[in-house]
Amino acid sequence: MKSILITIVVATLYNALPQQTDDSPLVTASGALINELCPESHRWVAVSPDLLGKGWGFGECIRVEGAGEMDGVWQIQDVMNPRFTNYIDFLVENERKLGKWYGVKITLTNDDYETQIR
Repeated sequence: MKSILITIVVATLYNALPQQTDDSPLVTASGALINELCPESHRWVAVSPDLLGKGWGFGECIRVEGAGEMDGVWQIQDVMNPRFTNYIDFLVENERKLGKWYGVKITLTNDDYETQIR
């Protein structure tokens, strides 16, 4: 059984666009392919590199609390620019531009991702 990790982060939004990602915006750092028509349907997040080094890995599920409508279960599939520490970034539709929350609690869960997002 995995130990449960809990931490407090800053949460923001990102879009699958070259100016916010890299030259392959529809492929996450984990190699997962983003649905261009509805990226938010995946419920994927990017985490800052410091979190990856602390046990928050690709494919892991997190429960988010304190980010309003973004609260719930998300899956880690991407990594943010190294200039960010203690952050998560919600993958959202390209039309959504603004969103920043402080003091957001994230909990690594043991449950199956597919079960949780239903």
